[in-house]
Amino acid sequence: MSLRVYNTLTKQKEEFIPSEPGKVKMYVCGVTPYNHPHIGNARPFITWDVFKRYLEYSGYQVYHVQNFTDVDDKIIKTANAEGVSWDVIANRYIGAYYEVMDKLNIRRADLYPRVSEHMTEIIKTVKKLVDKGYAYVLDGDVYYAVTKFEEYGKLSGRTLEDMKAGARIDVDVRKGHPMDFALWKSAKPGEPAWESPWGPGRPGWHIECSAMSLKYLGESFDFHGGGSDLIFPHHENEIAQSEACTGVEPFVKYWLHNGFITVNEEKMSKSLNNFFLVKDILEHYPAPVVRFFVLSTHYRSPLDFSDERLNEAQRSLERLSTAMDNLKQLDEIPFSTETKEETNSFEEIAKRAEADFSAAMDDDFNTALAISILFGLAKEINIYYSSVVANKIPHRKEGYFALRNAYQTLADILGIELEGQGGNQNGELVEQLMQIIIEIRQHARKNKDWDTADNIRNRLADNGIILEDSPQGVRWKKK
Repeated sequence: MSLRVYNTLTKQKEEFIPSEPGKVKMYVCGVTPYNHPHIGNARPFITWDVFKRYLEYSGYQVYHVQNFTDVDDKIIKTANAEGVSWDVIANRYIGAYYEVMDKLNIRRADLYPRVSEHMTEIIKTVKKLVDKGYAYVLDGDVYYAVTKFEEYGKLSGRTLEDMKAGARIDVDVRKGHPMDFALWKSAKPGEPAWESPWGPGRPGWHIECSAMSLKYLGESFDFHGGGSDLIFPHHENEIAQSEACTGVEPFVKYWLHNGFITVNEEKMSKSLNNFFLVKDILEHYPAPVVRFFVLSTHYRSPLDFSDERLNEAQRSLERLSTAMDNLKQLDEIPFSTETKEETNSFEEIAKRAEADFSAAMDDDFNTALAISILFGLAKEINIYYSSVVANKIPHRKEGYFALRNAYQTLADILGIELEGQGGNQNGELVEQLMQIIIEIRQHARKNKDWDTADNIRNRLADNGIILEDSPQGVRWKKK
């Protein structure tokens, strides 16, 4: 089965055929760094990180570009409120972005271009649109004329008539059409400005992504992504700008958009006071739990954020971690030289799991289904572990490595860290304390103090902790 993706442009699933065999070029809209990243920011970056990992696993060479919108009204407003330069704010929160995304195990993009570093390319793109008649100048501002681009609205499915009817009453009457959008804004007091053929000013929001993607990925490339809120107007305007500028269609072959994050089934927003920063969430939940939570729902579906859902993700991740712990325990057990027919099945189980996982991911990157495959493999690992420890089957090298390698490979594609997930950010301390408790219980058993030994076991069980005897000694796990 080949990879099929849901293309927002065509409103259907399509087979992925790269523009260049064996290579994938993708552009993902990045953050506007005026504040710490919120959970809504994190979802697309976790999503595209997994897409990239899977594409590389499938044999593609991936070139991933993700911008920073470091010149923006919100950044300027924040800077003026603090009495500092706009770039101080941008650099502060770009650093904050890297800090939390690294914790979420999001691999770095190949390139992070900034708006402030691409004024030459942006001005060149705007000038070309003016020269070709797709844009016009008004008192130092430059606007894109949407009526000049016949296919305007093809991504969002909107018509200019509908857009005009829904336009705000206070729209600039100087514009040729209410939906004409700014490519260049003339300088205003208290704002950064760059020289241009139309006077000092700064770019509009949409032109930056066109200019930078054209520079680094060419006139047509494979994937463009971001949140569903970017379909209109941002990505719609990108298509209009880029295709008008180059004359090449399509600007992007496959447009992929992730669904919204909701809180109690309402879209997350500051106005509703249900806005959650990643750094605050990570004070209460380990980063792997947050990542698992995001991936447990298909990327195009809404994702409802709650403590209940995060706690559920934490419990699920602990179950997967138990299988990884069992693999580590098996590492300490000598391999058998026996060969029994039933142990061959574990190699087949591993192969089937990898095939099923690929089938899930090939169906529009279905991480929710892929995770269920990982759970199935974890169950087989636990069966293998229990059978080996009970001496029901030999510990055979081939079966063991097939299970271990498949499990680690699939977890790595999802970017899920399965070691040390005791459900507590102080995992090392918990492990040390548990070893002390186990030693006290073992000492009581050695002295035939059965009441103390049983009391320790029972008290731990009451708190959801199970003690297990293994060939390597006593180990503990959560229920």
